[in-house]
Amino acid sequence: MATMREGYIDYAGYKTYYKIFGEQKDNGKLPLFMLHGGPGACHNYLLPYAEMADRYDRMLIFYDQIGCGKSNIPHQEDDFYNYDLWVNEFYTVKEALGIQDCHVFGNSWGGMLAMLLATTNDEGIHSMILNSSPVRIQTWLDEANRLIKYLPEDMQKALAEAEATGNYDTPAAVAAYDEYYKRHVNGIDKPYPDFLQEGNDLTGECYMVMQGPSEFVCPGKMRDWDVRERVKSIKVPCMALSGTDDEGTPYTIKEGVDLIPGCEWVLVPNATHLAHLQAPDICFKAVEEFIERHE
Repeated sequence: MATMREGYIDYAGYKTYYKIFGEQKDNGKLPLFMLHGGPGACHNYLLPYAEMADRYDRMLIFYDQIGCGKSNIPHQEDDFYNYDLWVNEFYTVKEALGIQDCHVFGNSWGGMLAMLLATTNDEGIHSMILNSSPVRIQTWLDEANRLIKYLPEDMQKALAEAEATGNYDTPAAVAAYDEYYKRHVNGIDKPYPDFLQEGNDLTGECYMVMQGPSEFVCPGKMRDWDVRERVKSIKVPCMALSGTDDEGTPYTIKEGVDLIPGCEWVLVPNATHLAHLQAPDICFKAVEEFIERHE
């Protein structure tokens, strides 16, 4: 059984929480950083990947990005939250843990963060897994709104009403969102497993600042996210990982795959945005086999 240790690192006047599974050994295998989505969604929902520590004898490093989970902080003015905050946090965590060389896995926003890392300072980063991460937010939103059209008509109307009124708590809206999440985000019914529910419960206010109130609009700071030109300069070996039923649709992911030099792509059948919940073995194997080639 892989060892687990946890702790805190000083950052931005607060504390960044981390959790590490496995140990760095002299076996040629570099640590794998796991970057969660949101921003603000916490590391918890990615914890099934911790099995890779036992399965492949590799160190995995999870952390809650500042502003959520066990790295939650008091209310901040909106200007506190920006891309540089989380970019610099990664380098701070990496240095504090004494990690020089590593791989990076990012789900959703985590993969967007990985793209920023790869085009800011990629020193010591041997490879990246971009798990259902868009290079352009408008493509993501257009596709999410297209997926709504496959829901029952009453659910489409409930979502439209929620978007119009800002009230997402009506029984009809909650039922519609749950169905969308089941089809395209996590693939499971409520009640959710503890590791998934805990992550939802600990989502930080930064999500509203950066994204907004729902999956289908983005009035927050990420509304102008478009790194299509920027990712053309990525030199780190990259692999996209996504599901056929993912809210990050194949069309959305292909946009990035076509632009990132040499980017590979594993498309997981019958899987959602959290493909590791439907197809853990496929995801673990795909990630390990890719990063092994880039030690």
